[in-house]
Amino acid sequence: MATLSKASPRGASRPDAWLKPGLLLGGLVPLAALVVRAVRGTLGANPIADALNQLGLLALIFLVASLAPTPLKSLFGLTWPMRVRRMLGLFAFFYASLHVLTYVALDRAGELATLLEDVVKRPFITVGMAAFVLLVPLAITSTAAMTKRLGFARWKRLHRLAYLAALLGVFHFVWRVKKDLSEPLVYGLIVLVLLALRIPALVHPPARRPNASKM
Repeated sequence: MATLSKASPRGASRPDAWLKPGLLLGGLVPLAALVVRAVRGTLGANPIADALNQLGLLALIFLVASLAPTPLKSLFGLTWPMRVRRMLGLFAFFYASLHVLTYVALDRAGELATLLEDVVKRPFITVGMAAFVLLVPLAITSTAAMTKRLGFARWKRLHRLAYLAALLGVFHFVWRVKKDLSEPLVYGLIVLVLLALRIPALVHPPARRPNASKM
């Protein structure tokens, strides 16, 4: 038994060792399912619109999920969600990028004139593009190296834009569906609750821990 213990890889006994691999696999499953449906021609009467809807919804789901770890830690002392917060945010950016790419390359066929006209004249696209633009610096600064370079305080202030991006994403969703608002309003309520839970920390920020920049 002693020999087996010494041979075990470091960290193998950690109960959350499966978190990141599991999230990586699970986060790619919806994309794989979407690709399979596209290849089989089962995306519906308007496959581009269906793909846009699915990719946009996935981006919003992951973005909202990335806002939950901090309140979960504050309220319930759960630390394991913090270990996947960055990955959740990157998945949100990944699916948002695919959403925008599908819109630009397939829906607008790469026509810059009609694309700019849509952004200027159609509010739900204006809001959606604004949400995506906000996600870009968050993705760029998601690494530990960028956190250290910016300093944790500035990095944290910058990444509060995730709440604004989520709210804009909800408005984009509301204007997109037009009729049945139940689903986008649920996401909107979740974002507002998560934001409300952060207000005490924003008003009375806790003292910075020495290792905070490593989160």
